[in-house]
Amino acid sequence: MAFEFSSFAAILPGLFAAALVNARLAAIIILIAIVGGTALTLLRTLKIVWLNRVIGVLISFIRGTPLLIQIFLCYYVLPAVGLDLSPEAAGVLAISLNSSIFITEMMRGGLESFDPGQIEAATALSLPRRAIWQTVILPQLFRRILPVLVNEMTIVVKGTALLSVITVVDVLRTAQQIASATYRPFETLAGAALVFLAMNLVVSLAGLAAEARLAARRI
Repeated sequence: MAFEFSSFAAILPGLFAAALVNARLAAIIILIAIVGGTALTLLRTLKIVWLNRVIGVLISFIRGTPLLIQIFLCYYVLPAVGLDLSPEAAGVLAISLNSSIFITEMMRGGLESFDPGQIEAATALSLPRRAIWQTVILPQLFRRILPVLVNEMTIVVKGTALLSVITVVDVLRTAQQIASATYRPFETLAGAALVFLAMNLVVSLAGLAAEARLAARRI
């Protein structure tokens, strides 16, 4: 079956409209993941043995299992224990948890390269722990992990495509519906790929702009 540019162009408006679903979900997931990853990092610094073991088991599970299985667990298994979530809510929960784990690992790596002298100086000034984290540690930590954080954001955007398997009508599911109706899978999948590429280019360019702005402030 030859590729038809006319069919390709005709389906793009519908796919870009569906991309608003992916963009909305990705924005919610990224916000929750940053908050969740930061919270996990703070909890890990408390050095509570049993808590760190629980977090360690969670990290091992998330890193060792496919994201698709995690989505299935949230959508199909949680209702069995009384937590019945909509497809979008289950998807947001699964991907947010997954991304939170990777963000806390990024932050852990960033903390290992942190100059302890700054923390000691802040402590010597009798600053409370909360103020030290808010004014000294977190601002510098986010600057250090920004490049890998942007990379994680692009992974989240791509990960939202997996939600089509639990009936979320996003770019990929819309592409599948169009392909079933028109019998043009080549053009529809190429269009879906183009839409995701465009979204991630926006994320990457925004990340580069943020890095340049932070670099300019340090000069």
